[in-house]
Amino acid sequence: MAWLIIGLGNPGKRYELTRHNMGFLVVDRCAQKEGIVFKEESRGILIGKGLVGEERVVLAKPLAYMNRSGTAVRELTEGLMVSLDHLLVIHDDLDLTFGRIKIKRRGGHGGHKGVRSIIESLERDDFLRVKVGIGRPPELEENVTYVLNPFSDQQIPLLEESVERASEAVRAIILYGEERAMNIYN
Repeated sequence: MAWLIIGLGNPGKRYELTRHNMGFLVVDRCAQKEGIVFKEESRGILIGKGLVGEERVVLAKPLAYMNRSGTAVRELTEGLMVSLDHLLVIHDDLDLTFGRIKIKRRGGHGGHKGVRSIIESLERDDFLRVKVGIGRPPELEENVTYVLNPFSDQQIPLLEESVERASEAVRAIILYGEERAMNIYN
């Protein structure tokens, strides 16, 4: 059975290097490292198929805005007949310090609108996640403004490390299982 690996983000040039697009950045890195090419599907989802080691994977980036990600995830899991045991969602997390990675199965959405949309669409919360820390905004900045703004020049080197580490965590989950990956990356 193939793994379905979904990176959450917002479509368009304006959002490319914003904090809320961390899922897209990690999935792009996974594709780059594994030689997987994305092609646009008619349902508004970028999809790339390939292998990680000898495991089949489908990398996906829903092109709907974050708060509508759930519909695309449901369509993909149903269309590809992917078990939730093989669904992996990658997203940014305000509650983790910038650069920290956390692998988690099940739980609430923690205020993340993309994760909330997925939970509502699937009517369950027991899918696997790789949460990539973006830290909290400065005291006077609102969360929405913070996540939709680009990384600062000072953050770019740590961003590169974070994206690389998260892509390695995805690879570890697929090749060695979630428990071993959690022991390494959490």
